[in-house]
Amino acid sequence: MCNRARMSGEPETLWGSAAKLFGERPRDNRFNPRELRPKSRNYIVREQDGERAWDVMTWDVTGGKAPWPMTNVRNLGLAQWRKLAEKPENRCIVPLTEFCEFTPEKHDLDDGKPPLKGEMWFAVPSQPVFAVAGFWQHTAEGDGFTMVTCDPNSLVSPIHPKAMITILDPGDVDTWLRGSYDDVVRLQKPFDPDKMTVRGPVFPTRRKER
Repeated sequence: MCNRARMSGEPETLWGSAAKLFGERPRDNRFNPRELRPKSRNYIVREQDGERAWDVMTWDVTGGKAPWPMTNVRNLGLAQWRKLAEKPENRCIVPLTEFCEFTPEKHDLDDGKPPLKGEMWFAVPSQPVFAVAGFWQHTAEGDGFTMVTCDPNSLVSPIHPKAMITILDPGDVDTWLRGSYDDVVRLQKPFDPDKMTVRGPVFPTRRKER
């Protein structure tokens, strides 16, 4: 499932948010939202004391307590996830420019090296930065977030038949951040494939492709 994604640019006034951070922007060179990976620190949008703004959190909602980084969550009925889904203060928006899924099959690039899977990058042309449904919580290792997944649409399913991230229409962002638990569950659905594009496969570790 989605463990590679990108977010180009810095905080803006998107989805009713202020172009500010609740905390300070990390100053070290390891903070790079341009390339999102498990356990990396990335931008999210959330609400606090009636204000909607940006924050920086680690892409692992359990803070390292699970056997692997918990970057994606699907079953909102499970007690540990329902407690987050029920509380608007624990919901967030993950801003992305594009996200990646790897091809099911490996490709021989005729370069004398072993075949490898290619990267397929999905985007939403009408939304240069699109909103992904997410949750966050405090952990012993700091604040962590996860993306919410759903059934794949017809564009994603040939590459990843099990799930895709839950992309929200701009008009549904308020509902995700402020609505009821039932509202949240209703928004957990595949995004319209006609509004999306895909490019690839690309092989950035073998060729100068991004």
